[in-house]
Amino acid sequence: MKHLIFLFVLSSTTLFAQQEVDYSSHVTTLDSTLESLYSVISGEKGEARDWDLFRYLFHKDAKLIPTSKTKDGKFDASFITPDGYIERAGTWLVENGFHEVEIHRSTQTFGNIAQVFSTYESYRSKSDSEPFMRGINSIQLLHDGHRWWIVNIYWQQETEDHPIPEAYLPKH
Repeated sequence: MKHLIFLFVLSSTTLFAQQEVDYSSHVTTLDSTLESLYSVISGEKGEARDWDLFRYLFHKDAKLIPTSKTKDGKFDASFITPDGYIERAGTWLVENGFHEVEIHRSTQTFGNIAQVFSTYESYRSKSDSEPFMRGINSIQLLHDGHRWWIVNIYWQQETEDHPIPEAYLPKH
């Protein structure tokens, strides 16, 4: 009897481990892919993020490329993988709360590639009335015939020296 119980537990564990979440609906269109990108990194303080979905959005060789001013005043870019982003920002996002909201999008497509300039505002909580940060994500995507893959996200935060141009802000 002990052997039967052990085999049942072992087979149940194996079955559960093999079940994967179907994220395919998140990448069928450009809209669904970008909406999933923004929603997966967003959440209230203490709210876990779905890092498996985050990883699913990206091509295997994808890069996330934040830009920033260096100590000597020059602008530079850092190149990180999706897992590197999770390592660098994951805990901070959960501990502080973070909502990134797209406020404007400019899209160019050709064949199976797309380039999106996506203007965002960042909030610590959905209840915040003013963003603590804004910027532009330059997102490159590839459609492989079945789904969209994020190939790169290259971004810059708005600064006093570099305000977001009117062309990339919502029309009121």
